[in-house]
Amino acid sequence: MLSFDDLKTQVSSGLVDTVLVCLVDMQGRLMGKRFHAQHFINGAWEETHCCNYLLATDLEMATPDGYASTSWESGYGDYVMKPDLETLRPVPWLDGTVMVLCDVLDHNTHKEVPHSPRAILKKQVNRLKAMGYDAMCATELEFFLFEQSFDEIRKAGFRNLAPISGYNEDYSILQTTREEHVMRPIRNHLWNAGLPIENSKGEAETGQEELNIKYAAAMDTAEYHTIAKHAVKEIAQQQGHAVTFLPKWSHEKVGSSSHVHQSLWQDGKPAFYDESDDLGMSALMKSYMAGLLKYAPDYTYFMAPYINSYKRFMKGTFAPTRIIWSVDNRTAGYRLCGAGTKAIRVECRIPGSDMNPYLAMAGMLAAGIAGIEEGLDLQAPAKGDVYQGDSGLIPGNLRDAGAALKASEMLRTALGDDVVDHYVRAAEVEIEEFERVVTDYEIARGFERA
Repeated sequence: MLSFDDLKTQVSSGLVDTVLVCLVDMQGRLMGKRFHAQHFINGAWEETHCCNYLLATDLEMATPDGYASTSWESGYGDYVMKPDLETLRPVPWLDGTVMVLCDVLDHNTHKEVPHSPRAILKKQVNRLKAMGYDAMCATELEFFLFEQSFDEIRKAGFRNLAPISGYNEDYSILQTTREEHVMRPIRNHLWNAGLPIENSKGEAETGQEELNIKYAAAMDTAEYHTIAKHAVKEIAQQQGHAVTFLPKWSHEKVGSSSHVHQSLWQDGKPAFYDESDDLGMSALMKSYMAGLLKYAPDYTYFMAPYINSYKRFMKGTFAPTRIIWSVDNRTAGYRLCGAGTKAIRVECRIPGSDMNPYLAMAGMLAAGIAGIEEGLDLQAPAKGDVYQGDSGLIPGNLRDAGAALKASEMLRTALGDDVVDHYVRAAEVEIEEFERVVTDYEIARGFERA
């Protein structure tokens, strides 16, 4: 990490000439501007501006209607990007470059825009702090690495995709050695950017990778996740390869997830741990987990925000299908990890690799808070293969998840009506866009035979 004084020294010595000034958009991407470093130091460190459509757009940067926050009618005005100098860090994979993340403020009031992902997570973290707890989280990033580059794949119409390996490389040292020209700079550059990288490994499919980052405070974890995801794409491209965080790029392959580990701490100690309990679970943890389970449909949209997200939820693929918890069981939507130890935590296995970590973790924290406030009792853990059964299913498509979000009184109380309605509209936009498109599947299936 860098202090502002460090930056001034590096700029004056010529080591740094560019500052990436970034916000996190609805999709969890970094958007912003590249500043000449001296201009940033001279004054831009206080604020800059951006079009307010950046928090009311889709993956294609379209300007769909129906958002209360901005529109063609209102003229698409400005937001203020307020650099958070605590997030200033080097970007070692780009020469002479550093990065800072911004809070997004209303141009007139200078208050945080409530539907900004950073503001949404910050609100839930602060609710827990007011209760005396610190939210601790970690995310696992899974993605696929391909032989071709992004440009080659795009020019070929996203067809004939070739993963970098030809077989399931889960935990394989032999195959991952062949991928070290990509994965080694990812680990090392991110470490040098101030991210506490633990390891990378081959995952359970051809060309599938996993990157693990150390458990940290929730806001830090969301920051690490977002920067790492961005860096993986840039570093892979530098080595001539493409990666995808699409949860299901082929129906013949397993999908990519982003499991979220979470626990609460109090006064520097794990508040989820009780040595007198058979599993080591405190009463607080049980109520928190009961909230996660009760309200899982409400925040599923934040864990699975696109049409493709729901193609991943299939039996026998290590992706969950049911809202259920179990002890160290990878077939459950919620897995108890570290039972009987101070490292006890809950792993939510529902989110896909396309999630926005700020939104997904905010939804989970809000549900956990609701469980604590309502004093919910936790059901007994499931045993065996929990793919068996048809009760407590995860919403099976984006339409159902969007409807659950819209109807969620819990999230309307926790996040605000305007925020919920904003993201309900985002779900509707994805559905409307998909429904107007004729797919290759439809043509191949029905061109002659329909």
